[in-house]
Amino acid sequence: MSSSAETPQEAGQICQKYAEERSKRLRSDGVDQYVNLNTSDDPHLKGFLNDPWDQGAQSPIALQLGAQYRVAIMGAGYGGLLYAARLLDSDAGLKPEDLVIIDTAAGFGGTWYWNRYPGLMCDTESYIYMPLLEETGYVPKHKYSYGEELREHADRIAKQWKFDDRAMFRTELHRCTWNDDVAGWSVDLTQRASSADGVSTTGTVFADFVVLSPGLLNRPKLPLLPGLGDFKGPSFLTARWDYATTGGSPASQVLDKLRDKKVGIVGTGATAVQIVPALAKWCDHLYVFQRTPASVDIRGQRSTALDEWSQCIQAGPGWQQARRHNFLSFGSNARPSEEVDMVSDGWTNFPSYSVLTGGPAAINVAMETAAEYVSEMHQLDLIRSNRIRERVSTIVKDDSTAAKLKSWYPGWCKRPTFHDEYLDAFNRPNVHLIDTDGRGVDRIVDTGLEANGETHDLDVIIFSTGFEAGTFGSPARRCGAQVFGRGGKSMDDKWHNPKTEDGQISLTLHGLCARGFPNLFFTSSDQAGIASVFTPTLDAFSKHVAFILPRALKKLEKFREENNPKIEHAVLVEPSSEAEADWANRVLSAAASLAPMGGCTPSYFNAEAKMDSMPMDEQIKAAATTRWPAGLNDFVDVLEDLWKANDDSDFDIRVVQRKEIFDN
Repeated sequence: MSSSAETPQEAGQICQKYAEERSKRLRSDGVDQYVNLNTSDDPHLKGFLNDPWDQGAQSPIALQLGAQYRVAIMGAGYGGLLYAARLLDSDAGLKPEDLVIIDTAAGFGGTWYWNRYPGLMCDTESYIYMPLLEETGYVPKHKYSYGEELREHADRIAKQWKFDDRAMFRTELHRCTWNDDVAGWSVDLTQRASSADGVSTTGTVFADFVVLSPGLLNRPKLPLLPGLGDFKGPSFLTARWDYATTGGSPASQVLDKLRDKKVGIVGTGATAVQIVPALAKWCDHLYVFQRTPASVDIRGQRSTALDEWSQCIQAGPGWQQARRHNFLSFGSNARPSEEVDMVSDGWTNFPSYSVLTGGPAAINVAMETAAEYVSEMHQLDLIRSNRIRERVSTIVKDDSTAAKLKSWYPGWCKRPTFHDEYLDAFNRPNVHLIDTDGRGVDRIVDTGLEANGETHDLDVIIFSTGFEAGTFGSPARRCGAQVFGRGGKSMDDKWHNPKTEDGQISLTLHGLCARGFPNLFFTSSDQAGIASVFTPTLDAFSKHVAFILPRALKKLEKFREENNPKIEHAVLVEPSSEAEADWANRVLSAAASLAPMGGCTPSYFNAEAKMDSMPMDEQIKAAATTRWPAGLNDFVDVLEDLWKANDDSDFDIRVVQRKEIFDN
């Protein structure tokens, strides 16, 4: 087919192809086709989550029952690090010893702590992805940074802001409970021992403020296949790479233990696209089990040129924020676009992805114009998607294999990928594509995997089956914990039924906090600005908390100066009910802009196509919990306007005497 949709007939044929391919992948079990490894009692399944990177060093902070912290941050990835750094840089008067950063891992880095597979790199330009580059003065080595450098940058941030000794590692959050009597949070935790023969500690600590920042893709999922556990050889998740089986290390991609081995990798998403070329170079035979092909565009990896860095990229104060704004402008399909595309890569040449992330055009879509908007976005996307499919034919020599590697869905339906070696790997004689035509692997047997009615004997099985969707459920659910606010109200319940007594939708303010949950902030994609990259959202969140929390603490300090200092008081911060409802209405007003998502092939974006079959009232609630419709740049502008105006009127900030019982 041609590189553009030149006629309505061609566009119609392609959309029909999309529908046919989607129908092959629909399953009645939806998200239940995956097993929840975190809650499983099966020792074999729990073993998939063992930490292969834990060297046994003592956690900087040991869990001490009854310990009191000013701010407890759940998550030691880039989000948690940004919250800590921005708070310490604010005029809140906080010191590193006022903070504790809690994570199940044994080190900083979040996704870059856990993911250390061969070929790992970020799919977004490092100059905009890596946080606090301007503040640290660090120069990334490549346009797209590799995993080890990204993990090292997390350590760099913790060290520069001097909170590297404020981490409580190997610690799982179970429950956060708001305590009216003390006007603070009770936080129930379990800390694993640093050695195999040690004893775990379970208990409660207390915090004036809590920040939940678990990340969007932090809980690996595994398909609930017949025979799970029957395979006699080694098997592991890509997010827990087993270098003892493959050879090599995160710093050395010499997978010499795979020589003469038959390796199967299940999944062909963004992770597998990076891993397949590395595996293909070392194993005797590589079998790639595919249910849905990835959309694979050019990566264009290159080293950072220092002259370009100093003269063009690091152009002056605020350069990283300006570069991000430019990147997001092109990705949001802003019209007119900025004069110069600073990043100029596959993302900035992908305006139709704004269907998922929002943008200026989305806010003008109403129910009566939704069909026109859908048609416009499909026409825009077909230009790119046709080119991606033609690229497969250009690179992959075998016509049959090339046909199976072509993605037949709009570009916004699944996470797009970018790689310079993935497609070419299928030209190697030792690489075999096992396409299941949408069905997936049939079962696991003791010698390997069964697909398309045929058994493939394997020595090693690698599961590259992704993560639980971080875009569904409450922030508590994403932490794998329970959160109970004022009056014992569950956060999960609020997300399940965000309607107030008068029928209004009321969920969050700025996607960051929720009424009924005082002194609690969270990382979320619900009602917040999002994009193809999440660190700009995290940076906006952390700056917003660093704006509002100091104002609250100053109000408390002033109150103490003017009143009896012998009486213990605390300050509470939460959204006003009016501001929260208004924010939800602004999100819901552009719900029609999500119309192109209807009919997408199953993915974590649509809860494995569950969204399309929801009753209407559930669809309305889901629409109210979706992204900020005008896009991330607009979201940041809204927050910045509040900062510049010193406007905290959307928040209810009040000083209370401890042991005061609040009205609901």
